[in-house]
Amino acid sequence: MATHRIGLLTGGGDAPGLNAVIRAVVKHAVGGLHWQVVGSEDSFDGLLSDPRRLVNLSPVSCQGLLHRGGTVLGTTNRGDPFVYPSADGTPVDRSAELAATIEDEGLEGLIVVGGDGTQRIAHRLMQTHGIPVVGVPKTIDNDLAATDFTFGFWSAVEVATEALDRLHSTAESHERVMILEVMGRDAGWIALYAGVAGGADCIAIPELPYDVDRYIGKIKARRRRGRPFTLVVVAEGAFPAGFDPGSTAPHAFNGGAGHHLGKLIRERSDAEVRVTVLGHLQRGGGPIPYDRVLATRFGVHAVELVRNGQWGRMVRLENGLITSVPIDEAAGPPRLVQTDHPLIASARAVGIELGVKV
Repeated sequence: MATHRIGLLTGGGDAPGLNAVIRAVVKHAVGGLHWQVVGSEDSFDGLLSDPRRLVNLSPVSCQGLLHRGGTVLGTTNRGDPFVYPSADGTPVDRSAELAATIEDEGLEGLIVVGGDGTQRIAHRLMQTHGIPVVGVPKTIDNDLAATDFTFGFWSAVEVATEALDRLHSTAESHERVMILEVMGRDAGWIALYAGVAGGADCIAIPELPYDVDRYIGKIKARRRRGRPFTLVVVAEGAFPAGFDPGSTAPHAFNGGAGHHLGKLIRERSDAEVRVTVLGHLQRGGGPIPYDRVLATRFGVHAVELVRNGQWGRMVRLENGLITSVPIDEAAGPPRLVQTDHPLIASARAVGIELGVKV
């Protein structure tokens, strides 16, 4: 007989590596420790649906998941049990019902895989209803302050870098300014890392409101050196200096941050500009090896936290080691790119224009 019966769910946006976490939890908990793991489909929705959408997970059901993108359990951004949408769209608090379902199913607690929003819900469930939870951090943007890196981030960087490699040849052939918009509403980690890895000439991130004239200067300087094309990476949350991001979300104006910067460059130069928006291509597909390994380590450590009775904690990567922190630390302010980050200095050292004065 199983000594533990735990729930497992994935919430928020999908990211390469979610299935690898599921696989690791199940292989360690069920295959190794002979526990029971019950998956809740579409985040918390599976526990609140009538009938309930729960699935008993086994090592056999997790075959082939390591390299597979997405999440076999499904996910949603709209499943907060504290403000759950009713039939007429009015939000209602169904958290007590969720707690009753967890008790009725005989679940000792939940392993919750998700970003800051999902971890915030998990922490509130623990505080309000005493539901034991263990968190596993997930965000494409890599903006959780509680962990050095999150799985899925490096896969997104690889997709963006490959896109830059491909745009480089067509930009050079047609002597164009090629703008690549990547994810990052609040934090510019993907844009910064992919920009350096892909040989971008200019990078725009939310943390550094840009002066478009500096990009124009870079374009012209390259032309004078016989390089009549330019590659620009723009985070979706990037915006020009003087713009009030509180009035309009940067990713929403003029078709997006990339198109907005393209419009500004066209207005101030004779450059032929093309914009590519990667969007959900960064989320799709299987995880690269690094993310497969990190997700596996996260999943195994989550089970170990349960095994040791360390509920209320979230796993994290810290200086190469997998440790844990109180789950409320995941709900703190996002980790943004600091102006003194070493990669900012490296980018400038190789001539990348960041749109701001050094």
